[in-house]
Amino acid sequence: MDKPSTLLVHFDKGSAAMANEIKADLEGSDVAAKVEAMKRAVMLLLNGETLPTLFITIVRYVLPSEDHTIQKLLLLYLEIIDKRDAAGRVLPEMILICQNLRNNLQHPNEYIRGVTLRFLCRLSEPEVLEPLVPSILENLEHRHHFIRRHALSAISAIYRLPQGDQLIPDAPELVERALASEQDASARRNAFVMLCLCGTERAVAYLLSNAERVMEWPDLLQMAAVDLIRKVCRPPNRADKGRYIKIIFSLRSSPSTAVLYECAGAIVSLSSAPTAVRAAAETYCQLLSSQSDNNVRLILLDRLNELHTSHRDVMVDVVMDVLRALASPNLDVKRKVLDLVLDLLTLRNVEEVVLYLKKEVVKTQSGELEKGGEYRQMLVEAIHACAVEYPERLSDTFYQIRASRVCSIALWILGEYSLSLSEVESAIATIKQCLGDLPFFTISEEGESADSSKPAQPVVNSVTVSSRRPVVLADGTYATQSAATEAISTPSVTPGSLASTLNLRSLILSGDFFLAAVVAYTLTKLVLRLEEVQPSKVEANKACTGALLVMTSILQLGLSSYLPQPIDNDSYDRIVLCVRLLCNTGDDVRRIWLQSCRQSFAKMLAEKQFRETEEMRAKAQISHAQPDDLIDFYHLKSRKGMSQLELEDEVQDDLKAATGGFTKETDDANRLNRILQLTGFSDPVYAEAFVTVHHYDIVLDVTVVNRTKETLQNLCLELATMGDLKLVDRPQNYTLAPESSKQVRANIKVSSTETGVIFGNIVYETSNVMERSVVVLNDIHIDIMDYISPATCADVTFRNMWAEFEWENKVAVNTVIQDEKKFLNHVIKSTNMKCLTPPSALDGECGYIAANLYAKSVFGEDALVNISIEKQVDGKLSGYIRIRSKTQGIALSLGDKITLKQKGGS
Repeated sequence: MDKPSTLLVHFDKGSAAMANEIKADLEGSDVAAKVEAMKRAVMLLLNGETLPTLFITIVRYVLPSEDHTIQKLLLLYLEIIDKRDAAGRVLPEMILICQNLRNNLQHPNEYIRGVTLRFLCRLSEPEVLEPLVPSILENLEHRHHFIRRHALSAISAIYRLPQGDQLIPDAPELVERALASEQDASARRNAFVMLCLCGTERAVAYLLSNAERVMEWPDLLQMAAVDLIRKVCRPPNRADKGRYIKIIFSLRSSPSTAVLYECAGAIVSLSSAPTAVRAAAETYCQLLSSQSDNNVRLILLDRLNELHTSHRDVMVDVVMDVLRALASPNLDVKRKVLDLVLDLLTLRNVEEVVLYLKKEVVKTQSGELEKGGEYRQMLVEAIHACAVEYPERLSDTFYQIRASRVCSIALWILGEYSLSLSEVESAIATIKQCLGDLPFFTISEEGESADSSKPAQPVVNSVTVSSRRPVVLADGTYATQSAATEAISTPSVTPGSLASTLNLRSLILSGDFFLAAVVAYTLTKLVLRLEEVQPSKVEANKACTGALLVMTSILQLGLSSYLPQPIDNDSYDRIVLCVRLLCNTGDDVRRIWLQSCRQSFAKMLAEKQFRETEEMRAKAQISHAQPDDLIDFYHLKSRKGMSQLELEDEVQDDLKAATGGFTKETDDANRLNRILQLTGFSDPVYAEAFVTVHHYDIVLDVTVVNRTKETLQNLCLELATMGDLKLVDRPQNYTLAPESSKQVRANIKVSSTETGVIFGNIVYETSNVMERSVVVLNDIHIDIMDYISPATCADVTFRNMWAEFEWENKVAVNTVIQDEKKFLNHVIKSTNMKCLTPPSALDGECGYIAANLYAKSVFGEDALVNISIEKQVDGKLSGYIRIRSKTQGIALSLGDKITLKQKGGS
């Protein structure tokens, strides 16, 4: 029930009595009552009321008023009333308004002139505007910038009308002269934008003639200049590309953050040269560190991620600048920063990145950060990813790790990726250094001076701390049990720091036997690999003996009474297994530990990489390069007057043209699939809609065709919605000539993923029939698939969400498909979800299948699906599809979709 207006306020429908009250208040002399009456009249008109008798009253009693509020409400009223009759002609009453508007344009008060000029920007009737043009042009030379600003906007709006060039034929020339002498920032911007829209050559000439003074322009004018450069610097009109890029580069020193952001985007769109991309990346990083709004930071990280996709080599240089965004308290920003940085790791920057991440881990230990535990977990995972990708640097920094879980992961990396002789020997030496001297504790009988009574001897470059406690031996004598921790100082470690290098020893003495089992497992794998790469059997046997000593010392500590808790059975069995393997090693054992385990891990990584590759292929653009496309060879062109940036850009353009790097922006086939027929071919009015689904709104571009020989008057497209859909505005009434067509656009807001329906009809009048004719439209069903997209999450996260979500929709399997895998693929295709269950778990023919599917909506809603099906004796499939979500709408809509689609076989 809405019409286009600058004021949209909900108001209840009126009555005849209310219209009489408004008329009485308008005829009175009370200014406050007139203001309230005008407000009620505007609201009633916006709600669809006509109030035909009110116009003459307003002309007689409201037009002469000098009150500013009444004049503003009067302009709102004039904006929303119908100004044309059924035949499309301007109503005669509008002539009464022209004189009042002319008087306002010559009013001594600047506010009256300004709001009237602003009102004229929204008029589209040439018959009303034509007598006002001289007064509008006079305001271009007014002393007040407020009036000049709106006069330029009014000229621009009038000139862009279908008959605008006849109303003001010399508008671009007048605006160009006004721009040359204007000093107000907003007025200059309005004039420049008008030239960009209606006189591009004049705007370009003005920009190039003032290229040296662009930095002195106000930010509003600088933004307009960047937009102009984006518009004109496109193939094939790229002759002055070098001059435009110089202007953009000069604007990078602007104090306005909005200008900087637009400049960075313009640089990337104009040039793909490394120098240009690096400048854009530095600008984004500068904004990333200076902006405090988390939404702005997320947008900037998206732009940096886009640069990383196509220009990774250039983005590597700014990785440390991106890391500074970890100072943001928002976890989403931190997660996005870490994901981007991990994709930019190289051998040159990994050390700096890991050092920075370690500093961030130290900050989380203070407990002052909100959600510090979750942030610490993200940092640990990032450091782990760095170590996995570059394991050769892990040995140098292993002694600095203090967390047991991180030590376990680091030990696995050392055991799995130490392949050469030097790497294996370095890994074994690192582990032994962090364990310290063996055994972990000693027992000495009382009275013997060998251990207990003998004075301690100083150890060079070491720190020794002993913990003693009395124990009773098996024969009844007393003895002293001690656990010693000795730290050998290194050049980077101070002798006074106890746990500087003995991180493994400290954790094991605290009772962490799971870590001790990981140490045994790692040493076993390293010794087995050393036997393959070490030509000297003596050195290999020596390493094996040292590993056995470590394992037996751990078992001795675990079985002693020194620690409050003995070693657990699982860790004990695992360490004993490692001891037996080293004592009796065969080819089959070596093949299992060194090859089979790695093959299983490689298979898991291949499955994960396959899923990621499929996602990247789905998002990737398809290249379209025609055989006869022009390729410019810059080696054969004159380089006179070309900068280095232009030369680099020529190379990039040639490479793109030669390799098919230029992409087609639209897919015509997909557009045709979005066209829905709304009426039949035999109806007097044919209509079809092109549906465009954005994240939060739906745009209907409806084509209406008059198939009759008569003029259709007051033709209106009336729409209504069902579900969580809201019609933003109602299209206006139109007059349609015989056998002509009209494009009508309707916007619909979407608030959830619940399936919605759009229905309505087309209403029109003809000159022969006084009654209104109605053509009922076919319903438009908004599919939930337009709002959800495949996503991935960890198994632990999936299980946690499954336990947390309260809405469940259980759908029984009822299908003609008899193959369980084919049915699973059919459900995945029909629901646009991602299968989290790896392909290896789905291999084989066992007669049943269980899989988890996951998707995420554009509103941030999670959709979880579990499929459990079994093949019966008769060959049919039975089971259930369970859907869980946090909201009811997505669970119900997805269940309806599955119920509708599961019977199909395609």
